[in-house]
Amino acid sequence: MTQPTEPAGLLRKIDCVQLPVPDLEGGLAFYRDRLGHELLWRTETAAGLRLGDSDTELVLQTQRSQPEVDFLVGSVDQAATQLTRAGGRIVTEPFDIPVGRVAVVADPFGNPLTILDLTRGSYLTDTDGNVTGVVATDQASTPDGQ
Repeated sequence: MTQPTEPAGLLRKIDCVQLPVPDLEGGLAFYRDRLGHELLWRTETAAGLRLGDSDTELVLQTQRSQPEVDFLVGSVDQAATQLTRAGGRIVTEPFDIPVGRVAVVADPFGNPLTILDLTRGSYLTDTDGNVTGVVATDQASTPDGQ
């Protein structure tokens, strides 16, 4: 019997593309209401929308003025170490977020790479998409957490 193998490459997939908007309601009016993207979750400063043919999210956010692409990795701390050993540098040290960890690194050419892991779980939301908590990764495998 063959063993499943890890996908090749450190950067597993694009977790989300973040776009700055001046106010969340205006961003939702455009991307959700006019373009038809389903709201997955929202907080006071950000909202995650479904992209039609992908599990990559479009995240509208009001905290930063630049667009950002977030790459999913298995472990932010290990990926940051591997990236620096390969010639990159740390821009923002790894830090905790409700669903995992994030860091910003730069490749040898100066391109910023936001890396994140989802080691703590995923957002729980109410029927309106408002974030109400986090379901732990080990409880996310089945609907009842078993």
